[in-house]
Amino acid sequence: MLILAIDTSGQSGGITLAEAGKGSFRVIESAAIAGGTFSAQLIPTLAALLKKHGYGVKDLGGFAAASGPGSFTGLRVGLSAIKGLAETLHKPITTVSVLEALASLADRDGTIASAIDAGRKEVFLGLYKKADGALLKQREELLTQQDFLATLATERPAVIITSDPALAEIAASSHSAVVVVTAPGSEVIARIGAIKLFAGETVSVEALDANYLRRSDAEIFFKGNR
Repeated sequence: MLILAIDTSGQSGGITLAEAGKGSFRVIESAAIAGGTFSAQLIPTLAALLKKHGYGVKDLGGFAAASGPGSFTGLRVGLSAIKGLAETLHKPITTVSVLEALASLADRDGTIASAIDAGRKEVFLGLYKKADGALLKQREELLTQQDFLATLATERPAVIITSDPALAEIAASSHSAVVVVTAPGSEVIARIGAIKLFAGETVSVEALDANYLRRSDAEIFFKGNR
């Protein structure tokens, strides 16, 4: 199956073409997309990547989308592109949480805490159980830094994994096993997405949505002025 993975959750993003089967996975090529250009560059970048490797849009067999948490605008662009392609081609879609992608990089089993700086002295936290390479989500939530540390003290994860060095320093104040990694991109989304697609863990075009964890400023402002 030829899989397209899109990650537009961060300040920069990317797409990955991969070939996958049951028990096999190979990245064909990934291409980066600069932040602020997602809406203008995503489709042209995809078209160029397909042409380079001798494929057409109709060769795509499935889609994997980074669903968040992350940039409101960026996530909407990526998910909208996948919605349009999947609806036209009638191909399956799966979603991958950015926190799940981060947790997948942990090199040990047990409870894995993946953490992303959410700004405003808040943290996006994901708690997963990892066994034999498989991840089972316990929960994902937005916490204050204080509540983040309290949760770590209560849950006592085997490892805390983050792509933010400053957040790692905060976590290290209450936990010894803290690992800093490069933020996972579209290649990790493709790898996890391939497993989900072959397991039948898909979502319909209508149900495809972002996992923001936080309301947008517009929603907060509107509610506060009702």
